[in-house]
Amino acid sequence: MTTAAHVSPKTAAIPVHAVRGAAAGLVGGVGMGIWMSVSRPVMDTAMITMVAGLLGSTNALAGWLIHLSIALLAGTTFGIVFGHLAQRLAPAVVLGLVYGAVWWALGALWIMPANMGMPVFEWNEVSASSLGAHLVFGLLAGLTFASIARSAGEPTGRTSA
Repeated sequence: MTTAAHVSPKTAAIPVHAVRGAAAGLVGGVGMGIWMSVSRPVMDTAMITMVAGLLGSTNALAGWLIHLSIALLAGTTFGIVFGHLAQRLAPAVVLGLVYGAVWWALGALWIMPANMGMPVFEWNEVSASSLGAHLVFGLLAGLTFASIARSAGEPTGRTSA
């Protein structure tokens, strides 16, 4: 009988934290994408079609593909940067929420509107709904990352008595 060897996050060819982060980013991205598909803050337009506008489209499928690509990148980056801190649930949730808020400020308030010829750093119905969507992303990504780490048997930093 053979047993699988435990792969250390420090010795893996593709860092384990990056892979876990990618998975967490996709879970967060799906949750956020659902929010953006049902949220219609301006002229009965779903936010996901606004994302499609980054490539000059109004197609919801294009919006989903763009959005999930960004979520994959954001999740992978989360895993690489914060994976060592996000092994336990509480820190992962806090880090995820803060990370989602940072992506909101950079992406939704600055990069996306600048690329679409809209005012940057403007507070309105779209940016308010987008903040909620980005917090959903961060919450789900943090929860998922910690859950994957826990199911993989990562040490939590606690000692048994």
